[in-house]
Amino acid sequence: MKAFLSLLFMFLLHLPMSAQTDTSKVVADTSQARPRVELITTKGRIVVELYNETPHHRDNFLKLVRKGHYDGNLWHRVISDFMIQTGDSTTRHAKEGDDVGSYDLGYRIPAEIHFPQFFHKRGALAAAREGDSVNPERESSASQFYIVYGSVMTTNGLNRAQQRLDENTEGKVQLTTDIRNYYMRHGGTPHLDGQYTVFGEVVEGMDVVRDIDYVPTNEFDRPMEDVRIIAAKVIE
Repeated sequence: MKAFLSLLFMFLLHLPMSAQTDTSKVVADTSQARPRVELITTKGRIVVELYNETPHHRDNFLKLVRKGHYDGNLWHRVISDFMIQTGDSTTRHAKEGDDVGSYDLGYRIPAEIHFPQFFHKRGALAAAREGDSVNPERESSASQFYIVYGSVMTTNGLNRAQQRLDENTEGKVQLTTDIRNYYMRHGGTPHLDGQYTVFGEVVEGMDVVRDIDYVPTNEFDRPMEDVRIIAAKVIE
């Protein structure tokens, strides 16, 4: 249950998530300043900004950061030119060679997919989830998230990504001209758009994301040398 985001070269993460979290009182107030979280990693410092338009994910992430859930976690799945993933708190105790990444907190976060406002650009912060066959509502993992690195796209690459989107979303997700231009200038992973909740973005430390994204990994996409979050804290 750990192939991440897999559709052709798209890897699908299967996580054991059962109960729902109570988010009935969470509201979006887009007038307030976006919260920021600092991730101190063994490769350097990353700062992410959380979107107020995704209040369920924002508040859940802030809660877990304040509880220390991410402190010591490994970046347990890293795929070059794609993404870096973390959030399994059991990985802080993982030994070399352990099969990691299947633990989650037992509840889901309702999907808050705001495409085309938020898309899988380089630096996007997004929630992992189970696949559509067992999770048709596309609800998110309680704790596991990924940061997009991706690739700078060509016209042909974007056309292929659109074909995959057509297949996976019944044509409901269309890459706009502005989004296509962004992917061609800056990079990302367009084949994920409209299917996973993007709830923030990196505002500092993309060089650190790049360095993590390019570390050598084993056949399970776990870095050969552990890369971890030393500490996470809310800074704004």
